[in-house]
Amino acid sequence: MGKRFSHISQRGYIKMGIKVAKFGGSSVADAIQLAKVKSIIEADDSRKYVVVSAPGKRFDGDSKITDLLYLCNTHIEHNVPCDQIFQVVVDRYKAMEMSLGVQVGLDEEFAEIRQKLEAGEGADYIASRGEYLNAKLTAAYLGMDFVDAAGLVRFNEKGRFLDEETDQALAEELKKHERAVIPGFYGTYPDGKIKTFTRGGSDITGSIVAKAVEAEIYENWTDVHGFLQADPRIVKDPEPIATISYSELRELSYMGASVLHENAIYPVRGQNIPINIRNTNDPEHPGTMIVSKAKPEDDGRIITGIAGSKDFTVITLCKNMMSSEKGYIKRLLGILEGYGIGFEHLPSGIDTVSVVISNKQLNGSLQDILDEIDRKLNPDSVEVNQDIALVATVGAGMAKRRGTAARLFTALAQAEVNIRMIDQGSSEMNIIVGVNNKDFETSVRAIYAAFVTDGK
Repeated sequence: MGKRFSHISQRGYIKMGIKVAKFGGSSVADAIQLAKVKSIIEADDSRKYVVVSAPGKRFDGDSKITDLLYLCNTHIEHNVPCDQIFQVVVDRYKAMEMSLGVQVGLDEEFAEIRQKLEAGEGADYIASRGEYLNAKLTAAYLGMDFVDAAGLVRFNEKGRFLDEETDQALAEELKKHERAVIPGFYGTYPDGKIKTFTRGGSDITGSIVAKAVEAEIYENWTDVHGFLQADPRIVKDPEPIATISYSELRELSYMGASVLHENAIYPVRGQNIPINIRNTNDPEHPGTMIVSKAKPEDDGRIITGIAGSKDFTVITLCKNMMSSEKGYIKRLLGILEGYGIGFEHLPSGIDTVSVVISNKQLNGSLQDILDEIDRKLNPDSVEVNQDIALVATVGAGMAKRRGTAARLFTALAQAEVNIRMIDQGSSEMNIIVGVNNKDFETSVRAIYAAFVTDGK
């Protein structure tokens, strides 16, 4: 951590190592969890700005508030009464209000929300009320100011996030508040209508606030201790990751390691503000620190983590002299664009190119795409594999270690895994292999054993 200091920053903050603390849905699910939040905030006076999600699940089988609000909106859109669902939301918040011993005028708030819901205000508005109401409750409970994200977190008419405008607006407003709670997940269009981020977007709000107040650190509190080197559902008791770089995190998040929203790193990355993933239920644990650049590990760690997911389709085109035919790959990608389909990876050779697509994106259009490829690109042959899983092995230290790829491929061969595709990023920070779906878990365990268990 950087040295603590006390002076007036260029934006007017009295800086003494300001921390921004964002609490996820499980951390604010009920009054019991909010009591833990209060203890965490009171334990460190530098935690001056708090960002909260909507209440999450309290137990298995429970519902997230955001899901209930989206369900309400769906009922209204289909002219189906949502009284019972909405009442569940009302009861949940009022129980929290009573248990916390605060009064924030919830009856008036719910009357306004219900009125706008019936008037067709839209899904973004309704979903955002989960964070809005929770922030008001939390602010009252913590004795902090409530600062609404509406009007401060800004999007343009097309829904694109406005980085500079948001940064300036938040900085100017928050310097008026020594301590404040801000709802995550949403902002506004220029006309004042609510616009939400994608699910998990409160992580992004926390990062935006950290940048605006020039925070020393952005703490992201959740229900896990941070990142692990592999999925604990696949590998028993995987090693924790104490420190990870933004770039490594981006690679792992993209491949399915979902502790933090992958877009939450961008606001703080340019300002070199570290992110600390912490566990609300075990606040003494140091968690995972996400930093600007990876540093050499004293323990000689080669890889940082392993992540992946199943159900991809790989379309491989072969054509003699493909490399000399200008615009070939551009036309291939143009065909996919015409169907509104993006691609995950694009490994290629002199006379071959493979395009890796998530099965979810294909949505029944595979045969139409293949027909168009045949008509417009005239390949010599086309091979399709629809039963592919991708496994990414990520680590900043991989490029400097001889034999890394050999060790990985040997581990898979010894586990009798057939590699269907290989793709390595230009940064040499990751190696991605495509395997059959049935070999996914075996592949992760084999790679973990080769680099972590046996590599110690």
